[in-house]
Amino acid sequence: MAARLFLVALGLIPASVFSVQGLWRTDIKDPDHSVHYSEDNYEWTTWFNVDHPGGRGDYEQLEAIRFYYRARVCGTPRALEARTTDWVPARETGEKVHADPTVGFWCLNEEQGPDRNCSNYAVRFLCPKGIDLNFQETWSPWSDWSPCSALCGQMGVQIRSRSCNSDPTLCSGPTVERKECHGQECPTECTLQCLMGRVNAECDACMCEDHILLGSARGAGGLIAEGAAILVSNKLLTLTDHNGHFRIPGLCPDGNTTLTIRLQGHANLNVVVPKNTERTSVVSVQLKRAEKLHVLSNPDTKARREGQTAAFCCSVSGVPQPDKYQWFHNNSLLEKHSERTLVLKDLHPEQAGEYYCRASGPSGAIKTKAATLKIIGRNSRSCDPRPDSQLIRLPHDCYQNSTKSFYYDVGKCTSGTCAGRLDSGIRCKDKVAYCCGVAKMEEKHLTCQGYRLPVKVVTECGCQKCVDTKAIVHGRAVAADNSEPMRFGHVFMNGVRISRTGYKGTFTIHVPPETERLVLTFVDNMNKFINTTKVLPFNAKGGAVYHEIKLLRKKTPVTISASESNTLDLGEVEGQEPMAHIQIPPNSFYKPNGEVFAGNVNASVTFLDPRDVSTAAAAQSDLNFVGNDGDTLPLRTYGMFSVDFRDGETNEPLNAGEVKVLLDSTQVTMHEHRSAMKLWSLNPDTGLWEEEGTLEFEKKPRTKREERTFLIGNMEIRERRLFNLDVPENRRCYVKVRAFRSERFMPSEQVEGVVVSLINMEPTAGYSTNPRAWGRFDSVITGPNGACLPAFCDELKTDAYSAFVTANLGGEELEAVASAPKLNPNLIGVPQPYLGKLNYKRTDHENPKLKKTAFSINLAKPSPNAAEESNGPVYSFENLKECEESPFSAAHFRFSRVEGDRYDYNTVPFNEDDPMSWTEDYLSWWPKPMEYRACYVKVKMNSPHEINVRSHNMGGTHPKTVGQLYGLRDVRSIRDMDHTALSAVCLEFKCSGMLYDQQRVDRTLVKVVPQGSCKRDHVNPLLQEYLVNHLPLAVNNDTNQFTMLAPLDPLGHNYGIYTVTDQDPRAAKEIALGRCFDGTSDGTSRVMKSNEGVALTFTCGDREVTRQSVFQALQSSQGRISGGVARGDDKQNRRRQRANASRNSRRRSTRDPQGRGTKARS
Repeated sequence: MAARLFLVALGLIPASVFSVQGLWRTDIKDPDHSVHYSEDNYEWTTWFNVDHPGGRGDYEQLEAIRFYYRARVCGTPRALEARTTDWVPARETGEKVHADPTVGFWCLNEEQGPDRNCSNYAVRFLCPKGIDLNFQETWSPWSDWSPCSALCGQMGVQIRSRSCNSDPTLCSGPTVERKECHGQECPTECTLQCLMGRVNAECDACMCEDHILLGSARGAGGLIAEGAAILVSNKLLTLTDHNGHFRIPGLCPDGNTTLTIRLQGHANLNVVVPKNTERTSVVSVQLKRAEKLHVLSNPDTKARREGQTAAFCCSVSGVPQPDKYQWFHNNSLLEKHSERTLVLKDLHPEQAGEYYCRASGPSGAIKTKAATLKIIGRNSRSCDPRPDSQLIRLPHDCYQNSTKSFYYDVGKCTSGTCAGRLDSGIRCKDKVAYCCGVAKMEEKHLTCQGYRLPVKVVTECGCQKCVDTKAIVHGRAVAADNSEPMRFGHVFMNGVRISRTGYKGTFTIHVPPETERLVLTFVDNMNKFINTTKVLPFNAKGGAVYHEIKLLRKKTPVTISASESNTLDLGEVEGQEPMAHIQIPPNSFYKPNGEVFAGNVNASVTFLDPRDVSTAAAAQSDLNFVGNDGDTLPLRTYGMFSVDFRDGETNEPLNAGEVKVLLDSTQVTMHEHRSAMKLWSLNPDTGLWEEEGTLEFEKKPRTKREERTFLIGNMEIRERRLFNLDVPENRRCYVKVRAFRSERFMPSEQVEGVVVSLINMEPTAGYSTNPRAWGRFDSVITGPNGACLPAFCDELKTDAYSAFVTANLGGEELEAVASAPKLNPNLIGVPQPYLGKLNYKRTDHENPKLKKTAFSINLAKPSPNAAEESNGPVYSFENLKECEESPFSAAHFRFSRVEGDRYDYNTVPFNEDDPMSWTEDYLSWWPKPMEYRACYVKVKMNSPHEINVRSHNMGGTHPKTVGQLYGLRDVRSIRDMDHTALSAVCLEFKCSGMLYDQQRVDRTLVKVVPQGSCKRDHVNPLLQEYLVNHLPLAVNNDTNQFTMLAPLDPLGHNYGIYTVTDQDPRAAKEIALGRCFDGTSDGTSRVMKSNEGVALTFTCGDREVTRQSVFQALQSSQGRISGGVARGDDKQNRRRQRANASRNSRRRSTRDPQGRGTKARS
C-alpha cells in the first residue's frame, strides 16, 4: 500500500470549480493547502467504484455509493478524492471532470474530445470520526428470511426487515427486503440404475458399503499433494492427508465413477475408478501445474468499407481453459459480445477504432493486444494516392542544381492495411492481405557529369496485395563473461527443438507465422551454461534481426547430504554480503516419481546478481508478468537464481519440497518494495513470470552484537528451475530513440531493424535505494518511426532512476551522439532545458578512451506543467501511442552507424530495412522478395593508395531491361597492412537470374571500373574460362575496366565470385562479404585477405588521385542539404578516421586487428 500512497499528491480546489485536480473540498478556498488534512476528527473512507466509463461516462454518485455500501459513507462528506483504477490521480489524466463532495464525482465522454473516453475512476470521501458508521451498529440486524410462500414447483417471495438504531439521517437504504424463491421440488421417482451396490438417498451415485478406495496424490514434480480435494459430481468426499493419501469407503468400483482431484496451483484431474471385484481398490494420480492464460494470437488489424463485415478472434490458452471472453472497443466494454469471436456486421464509421479481448477463467485473466479497425466510405479511396516524400542520395558526380543538393525525392507509399477485394467469408484472418503500395511509377532522367541517370519516381499509390514476407532472427549465443560460444547447443520453442547453434554459437530462426511473442530457450549440451530463456523482439513486417544471447556459466556444484539441513548463499559480488540464502530442510529431496531421496546431492545454484551491471544482458526473459486484470506488467528484479539438484551417483535430476528463501532486507532499501516482494518462477513456454509466493519479515540473530532482518518466503522446486526475487513497479515511462545510417539525421536516413536496449539503473546515492544495482533490461526493434523503450521513471526526483541505452544492428554497435566537450541539443535531438534535466552523457564523456556506443540519462518523468517536456523524448506510461506516433520533429535520442566507404544506388528505390517497400518492376535490384541473392566480386589493387571502385550494372540479355541501368555500387579498397602497395575490395554487383515476372533470365551486364589511372593486369583463369563457355561474351577492349555478363551459377572462391541467397538482404550481403574477405566459399573473416580468392587484378598509377573521391563528395555535400546539420572539415576527417577504426574493430577491416596506425597518405 505504501507504493500506492506515494502517488497520491493532489491539490485542493473549491467544490464549485470544474477541474482535473484530485481532491475536492466543501469549505476550503486555498488551492495550495496541503493534501494531508490535519484535523483529528475526520478520516478517509475506503475507495469506491460503482460505475465504468461506458455509455455517457463514469458516474461515481454519492447516492449510488450509499445505496450499495449502506452506511460506510456519511451523508455530508467534507471532501472527495478521485483517482483512476490504474492509480493515476485525477489531476494527471488531462480529462475534464466534475465533482462535489455532497453529490459525487462524474466524467462525461462527450467532453473529452474526439476518439477519447473517460478513464475508470474510483473515489473516497472525508467523513467525521465522531459518528459511528459501522453498519451493524447503525441498523439493527436483519431478521431471518421468511419461509417461501410458493408451493411445489412454483415461485414465491421471501421477506426480511430491520430497524434504525441511530440518527435516521445516517440510516440509508430500505427497511424491508424481498427476494424471489422457488418452492420445493416436486417428488419424482429415481431413475438411476446401479450395476453394483445400491442408489444413495440423493439419487446421484451408487454405494457399495463393503468397498474401500485407497488413493495417493502427487503434485507437479512428484511432490506430496497435501490438502487436495477429492470430489464426485462436484460433491466433496475427502481431503488428502500430509502424505498425500486419501481413503473413501462405500464407492462402487463399477468403471463408471469419476473422481475429480483439485489442488491449488494445479490443473484439475479427472480419473475413473477402475472396475474391480475386490473389496479394496487403489488409485494413484499425479497432478500437473496449472498453466496461466497466455495469448496464442492477437486479433488482426483490418480495413473495411461501410456496410461490410469484420471479424476479430481471441485465441487464448491455459490449463484450465478460459471460460469467459469480453470485448472492448476503444477501452469501452461491449456488453452484448461474450464469445471468443467478435463479428461486426453492416459497419458504420463510429465503429472504427481499437478492439481487444479479455479472456478469464480459473487460471487467471489476460488481455490481447489491440487491433485497429479502419472503416472507409463506400466510394472513398482506400489509400491516399499522393506519395510521401522520400529522399535518396545520388552519385558523387550527379549534383542537382535545381535542388542544390545530392538528394532527389523519389516518393514512397506509406505501408498500411487497406480494403481490397474480399470474399463473403467471415474469417479471423483475411484470406488475402491488402496493403497500400505503389500503383504507378514514372521514369525520369537526371543530368549528371557526362551521363544521364535514370530513376523511377512514385507518382501514385493504391491498394494491392501485400508483399509476402518472412521474419527471421539470427545471432550468437555466447558466455556473458568472455564471449565463449555455446557450441552445438539446442534451441527450443514451446518445448520443441527448432534449431541448433553452430561451432561459433551462431543460430538462425525462421519465425513461424502467427507468432506473437518469440520465446526461445537455449540449452547447452556440454552443461557449461544454465538453460537460458529469452523473449526476442522481431520485425513482424519481415526481415532479419540480429541478437547476441548472453549466457551465465553454471555454478560448480557442491555436494550436500539430503538428510541434513543445508544453506546455500546467493550473491556474486566480491567483498559484499550475499543478497539472499536458500535453506533446505532435511529429507526434502524427491525423485521425479515422488520417491524420497536420501543420498548425496550435487547442488548447483547460479545467481544473477543485479549489483553487477555486467550481468544485465544475461537476464532471463523480459521481466514481465500478467496481473489479475489481464494486463502485462513489468517487474523490478532483486536477483534471479537457477537451481540444479542431481543424484550424486546417477546424475538424475531431483526435486525439492518446501525450500525457504531468505532475502537480506538491507539490500532492499526502497521501503515500499519490502512489503511487495514476491518469489516468481519462469514459464519457459510463455516467457512470463508466475508468482510462487510472498516474502514476509523475520528477524534472525547473526551474532551476539548485531542482527539482520530477512524477508522469508517458501517455494517448491519442481519442473521449473529458474526463480526470481521481484517486485511489481508502477512508475513507468517510455523513451523515444531513433537510429540512422549516418550522422545525417534526416527522416530518410532512418534505419529499421536496430535492436535498442535499455538497462534500468537504480536511484543515485542519497535516494532510497542501491545506486550500484540494475533493475530491468529491455530491448525493442526500431521501425519506420524509431522505437519506444519501456523504463522506470520518477516525477518527484529527476535523478531517482537512470538508464544506459545501446543500439546494435547485425552485431555492429551504433554510435551515440557525443556529449563532450559541449552538449549540442540539435545533434542529440532533445532541446534545452529538458536535456539538462535528463543529464545526457555518452559513455566517453569523462574518458575519451571508452567506447562511444552508449549513453546514460536520468529518467525524469515529464511534468504536465512544463510545455517543453510534453513533446518527448520521455513519455508517461499512458502515452505509449503518442510516443509511437510522434513526428520526426518531436524530441528523441539518436544513434548512427559509423559510415563505411560504400555507396549504393538503385534505379528502383528499395529500403532494405523494410521488405514491404519492394516494388514489382523489371529494373528492381532484388527481383524476388524474400529470396534475396547477393553477389560480390573480389578485386585486388596494386597501388600504394586506397582506390574507389564502381560496379555499373545494366540489363544484358532480357528484352525488357537490355541496356537499362539497375544500379551502381561504389566501394573504396582496403589497404593490406602487410603489403603497403596492395589493397583489395569486395564489390557488389547485381546477380543474374529471373526477373520479377519469373518468365526469363537476364545476364546482368556488369562493368568494374576503378577510379583514376588503372590498368587491368589479370583475370582469374577459371572465371575467364566460365565466361567464354557461357555465351554471349562481353567485349573487353578497355583495359581500364572489366566487363562481363554476370554468371548464372554460384561459382565460389576459386573464381573470385561470392554468392549467397537468404530471406533477408542484409543477412545475404553480410554472409557473402564475410566469405569474400576470407577468400573462401564457406568461411568468414573480418580481415581482408588481399591475395585469397581474387577474380580481378588492377595496377594503378603512383600519383594520388586528384579528382574528389565518391565519399569525400558525399560527405562534403552534407552542409548543402536542406534540413541537414552542417559540420566542419575537421569533424569530417575525424568521422572518416572513426569509420576506418570501426572497420578494424567490428566489421570488415585490413590486417590490423590490433588497430596499428597507418602511414599518412601522400
